[in-house]
Amino acid sequence: MADKPVVYVLNGPNLNMLGLREPEIYGSDTLDDIAGRLEDQARELGLEIDMRQSNHEGHLVDWIQEANARQAKAVLLNAGAYTHTSVAVHDAIKGVSVPVIEVHLSNPHRREAFRHISLVGQAAKGTIAGFGALSYTLALDAAAKL
Repeated sequence: MADKPVVYVLNGPNLNMLGLREPEIYGSDTLDDIAGRLEDQARELGLEIDMRQSNHEGHLVDWIQEANARQAKAVLLNAGAYTHTSVAVHDAIKGVSVPVIEVHLSNPHRREAFRHISLVGQAAKGTIAGFGALSYTLALDAAAKL
């Protein structure tokens, strides 16, 4: 039996604190809660999930490049604060052929002005934001249809 197509789900800084950090903005779900739902959904879609989190920018760059080398179906990327600051993550996305879908729990456009600029979004295929943990499942559904 052939391997299932893989979707990388990459999470940046502070997302390991989901469920504890500002639940009024980010919700009460932990990253493990989201991972469990994505695993179930991936199974239904005939996909495999490779979910990772790091507080380090270079790890995100390495993983985007790895997803490309592995010929992943897509990357779902919640780059956290690096969304607004990382030319390195932007350039990594631009340098690969694997489609990257930007994911955010909150709607950055309803928050502080510095969050309105997304270097990730400028390079990504599309963005899903503002739906809490549902943003991830909506993004996985989109990835399955690419």
